[in-house]
Amino acid sequence: MPDSRTHEPVAHPEEVRMRAAVYTGDVRDADALEKAAVDFIARFGAPDVVIANAGISQGALTQREDLPTFRAIFDTNVMGIVNTFAPFVAAMRAARAGALVGIASVAGFRGLPGSGAYSASKAAAIAYLESLRIEERASGVSVLTICPGYIATAMTARNPYPMPFLLEPDEAARRIARAIERRQRFYVLPWPMAIVGAMLRIMPRPLYDAVFAHAPRKPRVS
Repeated sequence: MPDSRTHEPVAHPEEVRMRAAVYTGDVRDADALEKAAVDFIARFGAPDVVIANAGISQGALTQREDLPTFRAIFDTNVMGIVNTFAPFVAAMRAARAGALVGIASVAGFRGLPGSGAYSASKAAAIAYLESLRIEERASGVSVLTICPGYIATAMTARNPYPMPFLLEPDEAARRIARAIERRQRFYVLPWPMAIVGAMLRIMPRPLYDAVFAHAPRKPRVS
């Protein structure tokens, strides 16, 4: 349920004074997000930026008992984006301004062994965001797809394999903020991962299969 508290922190001279409304909820719950959005728009009007960032991951999901987890990953990583954007779109269209930002992943470029649910959900997110970007092209609303590589978070902490170009969260946030400010339609970070991602996308299937056949898998619990 929305938290009606509005915080007005005391700012130091070098800081920016701001008001922040805090809401609690689950991105899988469309009704909760609708209530929060209605309250937000009533207070502040159409938002300048809406970021759909929620995501979960888990390892190999091939057994029947894994089906609820598979669904939870899709409900969070894909429907979570839809549920986050939907309550704001009408107000942003009316204002003919703003940006809808979806956090996908380079894991959505190809199917990674042991991460079928995560890779599939991020591939779906990339395709959805592309469709939405084209739909909103004439509305004044920008749609941005952000595809991070490895970021040092709880999600990656237990990965039992090397994570090249690993970014600290603060640095990743700064780079994403710049991409949003520049309205980059498709942004991969860090830039070396963009090169790796491009190579993976064009790699022939027989070669991709051979290269990744024995790659380390993500643990089942993450």
